[in-house]
Amino acid sequence: MPHAPPLGALLRQYTAGSAVACQPVDQGLLNRGYRLCTTRGRYFLKHHFDPETADPAAIARQHRATQRLADLGVPVAPPLPGRDGRTVAVVGGHAYALHPWVEGRHRHGGQLTTVQCGRLGALLGVVHASLERVMPAHARAARTAPEAADPRDTFTLIDDLLGRVRRHRPADSFDELARHRLLERRTLLEQHADRRPPCGSSVGWVHGDFHPFNLLYRGDAPAAIVDWDRLGLGPRAEEAVRAAAIFFVRPAGALDVPKVRAYARAYRRAAGATPSELAAAVHRVWWERLNDFWMLRWHYERGDTRADPQFPAASALAVWWTREYDAVCGAFVD
Repeated sequence: MPHAPPLGALLRQYTAGSAVACQPVDQGLLNRGYRLCTTRGRYFLKHHFDPETADPAAIARQHRATQRLADLGVPVAPPLPGRDGRTVAVVGGHAYALHPWVEGRHRHGGQLTTVQCGRLGALLGVVHASLERVMPAHARAARTAPEAADPRDTFTLIDDLLGRVRRHRPADSFDELARHRLLERRTLLEQHADRRPPCGSSVGWVHGDFHPFNLLYRGDAPAAIVDWDRLGLGPRAEEAVRAAAIFFVRPAGALDVPKVRAYARAYRRAAGATPSELAAAVHRVWWERLNDFWMLRWHYERGDTRADPQFPAASALAVWWTREYDAVCGAFVD
């Protein structure tokens, strides 16, 4: 097994028995996870591998937050404490956490009924409202949303990526699509450069990475929200819009507008968000999508192709969203 975790040293820090089997969990882009069976049960072993979020102190803070959320009834799977009471185990300079195994499956928006889409929006609204109860309020005072992307910087990035596409050998179908989308996006930005959102907006505590692979369903009901590595301060309504753009994007790049509407109505009620907040968030996330090329940067700058399967729908969405801007905004505020 590649990157096998040091099970003996890890399990000595817990009262979880001895390892019987350990299999990698394939899904997930940044951290490594394992389905671990021991003489005492089944667990999810997480290797906090992403250097941006692997600080043990920060992980411990996230763990305390999920325990408080669980105490409020939010469906989460807090980590198990070790023999010393800590929830982060450091072995060989790497941070690990042991969670109870949650039986369930991931479900994309296309697999949800309209009623279930409403439940999904309500769940995220409850998460945001609950985080306001369990996280320190003083931390929000001096925080505002980051400035929206400057299209001049994006034009420079597009030119750089086009050069990388041109030099890539042997050329393939991904290169062809990348070139097409980069040229298309440059034209859209030239047409809409005057629509850059204003600076700053209010922030709150957010999950930070709410998408189908971080939500487990048991039957028709959410069983656990997982992967809280990105827990932090950010515009709450923007997280709601970003999540919808991932859950409800169709393969051709269009959003399922009726499902978005059901989701957004339930989110607004549960989070206490206003239509104007959602309208502003739609505009900022649309602009973010127009200027964002993280999948192409992974592919061409880092040689990392794990996000490649997401690129066709995600890149088409920016174009469709621009054309259907009013319909998308209406789905979030009606």
